Amino acid sequence: MQQPLLVGVCGGTGSGKTTVAQAISAALGHECVILPQDAYYKDNRDLPLEERVKLNLISKIKMAVSARD
Repeated sequence: MQQPLLVGVCGGTGSGKTTVAQAISAALGHECVILPQDAYYKDNRDLPLEERVKLNLISKIKMAVSARD
């Protein structure tokens, strides 16, 4: 049995992560699983924007940095 291979692709929004992941999958030529970033975020659409902002990690980091300065 072949050992599993984990490949991580990162980059900014619209940078081509999905395109690169699909190209890697095609080049490997065997079964691959692509886990999109959106697949593991909890959907909080039911919460008002003010509450969703409190859950946003980036917002929390920015607030913590601002509080330090």
